[in-house]
Amino acid sequence: MTDADVGPLPAVELVEITGSDLARSTAEALATEPALIEAEAATDAATDASQDPLVEAGVAEAATDVAEDAAPSAPELSNDGVPKPGDSKPAAKANAKAIFFGDGTTGSAIELDVPTAPRRRTGAGLSGVQIEDGLERHDKLKMMREGELGSIHSWELVTAVDGPGTRLTVFFNGCPLRCLYCHNPDTFEMRDGEPVTATELLKKIRRYVPVFKATKGGITLSGGEVLMQPAFAAKILRGAKEMGVHTAIDTSGYLGKSLSDDMMKDVDLVLLDVKSGHPETYKEVTGRELEPTLEFGRRLAKAGLPGGADAETPPVIWLRFVVVPGYTDAEDNVEIIANYAAELQSIRPGVIERVEILPFHQMGRDKWKEIGLPYALDGVSPPSKEVVERVREQFRNKGLTVF
Repeated sequence: MTDADVGPLPAVELVEITGSDLARSTAEALATEPALIEAEAATDAATDASQDPLVEAGVAEAATDVAEDAAPSAPELSNDGVPKPGDSKPAAKANAKAIFFGDGTTGSAIELDVPTAPRRRTGAGLSGVQIEDGLERHDKLKMMREGELGSIHSWELVTAVDGPGTRLTVFFNGCPLRCLYCHNPDTFEMRDGEPVTATELLKKIRRYVPVFKATKGGITLSGGEVLMQPAFAAKILRGAKEMGVHTAIDTSGYLGKSLSDDMMKDVDLVLLDVKSGHPETYKEVTGRELEPTLEFGRRLAKAGLPGGADAETPPVIWLRFVVVPGYTDAEDNVEIIANYAAELQSIRPGVIERVEILPFHQMGRDKWKEIGLPYALDGVSPPSKEVVERVREQFRNKGLTVF
C-alpha cells in the first residue's frame, strides 16, 4: 500500500475540530467485548480498600458488584487491534454503573458511569463527558493552543490493559501514522474527534481516584496519537499527577520531540509501539520513518541520568511489537527490535519493564471498509503459535521480561 492508497499523510499541525461519527463507530458492536472491570481487579480493590483507611468500604463493595455482573468474552486487544497476552477476560454488563464512596476530597458518595464499549478499542464514546459544541472556530483554536481543549474520540475503563491496575483510557483523535493494521482508523484525523475541555476531562478522572488507589491503576492517554495534542496532554497529565494518579501514554514515539522534559516528569509509564526494526518495513507498514521512534526510546532511557532529561522518577517502558505475517515477522527484523530493547535496558537498567508480543488479527478490518479506506491486509492470517513463541524467545534471549 502506498501513501496515495489511504490519502496524504497529515501534517503535524493544529487543525479545526468538527463533529465526528462516534455513534457510527460505537454501533459496530461485536458480541465479544472484553472486561471493563474484571473480577480479579475487583477482588484486589476489595482487599486493598479494606486495608487502606483512605479508601472507604464503598469502593470494595462497588468493585465486587461490578465483577459479579461480568460475563465471558473474547481476548483483550491492544491499541493496534490485536489480542493482548494472557487469557480471555470477563465482560462488563451493558450500562453498568457503580457507586463509589469517597471522591478523594469530600468523602461524599459519587456514582461512576462505567461505559461498555461494543468492542475493545472501539472505545465507549464520551458517556458522562460534556462536549463543547457551541464554540466558535477561533475560540477552539485558541483553547487548543493553550491546552484547554482537546479532540477526543472516546474513553473507557479497563483492567490489565494499557498499564497496571484499573485504567481510565482516553483515546485522542489525530495520528501522523497510517498503520496498515490500525484498529482505530476513525482516529486518524483530529477533525473527527469531539471537543472536550481539560477541566471536563480532569473532573471525570477525579471521580475515579478511589478506584485507581484501590487497584493501583491510573490513566492512560492513547489514540490516535496522544502527542499530536501535546499541550492538552500536558494539561491532563499535570492535573492527574496533582491528584496522585499514575499516568501512562500510549505512543508510536514518532512525535517524541513533542514530549517536553517538563511533560516527561508527569509520565510514569510509556507504552512504546515499535512497529518494525527494518526502516523500509516500518515505512511500508506506517507510511513514516523509523528513526524518530528510536530516538525517542533512547531519550526515555536516558531520563534521570547525567545528560538526560531531569526526572526524579523517570518513566519506564512497556515495549509493544505486533507480529504481522509477511510484514514484521521475519527473524532478522525481530532481532533488530530485540537488540534495540536490550540497548535501552543497558542505558538505564530496568527501563524496559516488559515487552508485549501482540499477534495480528483481523478485528479492525470492517471499520476500514465502513469509513471507505482500502484495507491492505485482507488476506493476511494471524501468525502461528510457533512464530509468536519464536518471537517471544528472541526477546527473552536478551534478558527481557516478555508477555
